[in-house]
Amino acid sequence: MRSARHQSYFLPLLGLLAAFAWIVLWTWEQSPYGRYLNHGEFGVLNPDSALCRALAAGALRDTVLPGLLFVLGWVLMTAAMMLPTSLPLLEIFRRLVRARPDRGLLVGLLIAGYVLVWLVFGVVAHGAYLGLYAWAGESDWPARHAWALGAATLALAGLFQFSALKYRCLDKCRTPLSFVMQRWRGRAEAGTALKLGLAHGLYCVGCCWALMLLMFVVGIGSVGWMLLLGAVMAAEKNLPWGRRLASPLGLALLAWAAWIALAELAPAAA
Repeated sequence: MRSARHQSYFLPLLGLLAAFAWIVLWTWEQSPYGRYLNHGEFGVLNPDSALCRALAAGALRDTVLPGLLFVLGWVLMTAAMMLPTSLPLLEIFRRLVRARPDRGLLVGLLIAGYVLVWLVFGVVAHGAYLGLYAWAGESDWPARHAWALGAATLALAGLFQFSALKYRCLDKCRTPLSFVMQRWRGRAEAGTALKLGLAHGLYCVGCCWALMLLMFVVGIGSVGWMLLLGAVMAAEKNLPWGRRLASPLGLALLAWAAWIALAELAPAAA
């Protein structure tokens, strides 16, 4: 009876967790602190905000605070966008360990490993963005050619849709049963559950990293873009025809990049 109740609550609870993340991000975006979800303004904290007034000027306010805000926003985004795409794998794993008394811990470790991989990816990508932002402070080229950075990101994401790595990782994500069975040995359960989450996170990042880079163009607080990208990645990974989305999506992204470039360069050429 207890196992049946756990089964009936598991997916709804995960759905509520993702919905809560969406609500928090949307509320954050609408608040006076919504600017902190915009990557272009992470280094420009508003000194008049209550959050900044509560901290003295220095490393804590100027470095630690922006970093913590990014980590919080990125974890919320991962819970909102990426966790729902992995519900089939989580449900398969839950059924596999449902008879164990520590099943809640094992599922939690699986989720923790998955989120940790996405967090590391976000920190690395954000570090690269901050490096570009620092360079922009010494050069006016990025400010004058922001369109080129956006078009290049779109083109990179579009080209990656045709790569062998994309399809290899996508196939791993689309076969959650075999993915779990190949890695679950029933020994050192806690460590294995964490490693399973890490492995699934790595394949998920390998499949979706280029699309997720688009969030650095539009900002992680753009809930509309998050919904669209999350829906696309969920369809790619879980729908029967999802694998066939990769190529049309790649063409659409390349066309978008070309349109931006032409719109900016054509008037100059004329």
